[in-house]
Amino acid sequence: MNIQIDSREKAKAIQKIIKEFDRQGVDHFVSKLYVGDYMNFDNPRVIIDRKQNLTELCGNVCQGHNRFRDEILRANEHGIEIIILCEHGKGIERLEDVIWWDNPRRIERYKDLHAGKWLQRETKALTGEKLYKILSTFQRKYGCQFLFCNKEETGRRIIELLGGELIDSGRD
Repeated sequence: MNIQIDSREKAKAIQKIIKEFDRQGVDHFVSKLYVGDYMNFDNPRVIIDRKQNLTELCGNVCQGHNRFRDEILRANEHGIEIIILCEHGKGIERLEDVIWWDNPRRIERYKDLHAGKWLQRETKALTGEKLYKILSTFQRKYGCQFLFCNKEETGRRIIELLGGELIDSGRD
């Protein structure tokens, strides 16, 4: 198996992924990809787009909606299946779990200058329920998949999803 890693992936963020590729004997190299972040040279029709957590994914489908949608449409136009792998962890194992996500941007802290106390108020940031609806619509409308894992599992999940065989199922 030979995995191409998109050159826009930050080296520090993918250290553990590369370490797992090396441990599993997976060849890999860095070069710009047309869409997504990881591709198996043996099957270039499946691409993985890695997201570090639901906060990043939320930003992609809200503030960066058009760019995110356009990337998925580009993949579709070329017969590429795109899998968005979100490394959120913390009880988010499947798309339906997103409903219960507490967006950290929903609560804003501010100082009441008259009382001299710190208070908090709710913002208009997206709820987990609304994010779930948006992601479900993306999945239904554009044929992409949203999958979830813990950061420790990302390298293994990428290998599995791209059709590779794992040497073992345990970790050292």
